[in-house]
Amino acid sequence: MRCMTAPDSGRRRSQWLRGVLDLCLLAVVADEPAYGYEMVRRLAAAGLDAVAEGSIYPALGRLEREGLLESYLGESAGGPPRKYYRPTPEGAEALTAWSGEWERLVGGVAAVLAGHGDRETAERTSR
Repeated sequence: MRCMTAPDSGRRRSQWLRGVLDLCLLAVVADEPAYGYEMVRRLAAAGLDAVAEGSIYPALGRLEREGLLESYLGESAGGPPRKYYRPTPEGAEALTAWSGEWERLVGGVAAVLAGHGDRETAERTSR
């Protein structure tokens, strides 16, 4: 029997994050507007340290074009003005809807994985 190695977990995690980045970006600016680097810091503080500053700007631009985020220039301490982002009313609605979808998805995945673990345990104990 040939043993296969698991795919690169860092690459897999990056792919998963790309899939939920829009949701996460809306969430990190929902309570307080932020500029790009600040969003990366907030995401990292929440445990999503795989998100790089350069990877969020295309998503921010897309969310802005879709009318879910709006931007404005704000003062910065000792530097040029920064571009801050905040959700539009449509963005706040999307955040609520997508959060519900995410909870259902996570619950479904957790149920499948729990069932898988139950089957493995049953197989081990029946040997």
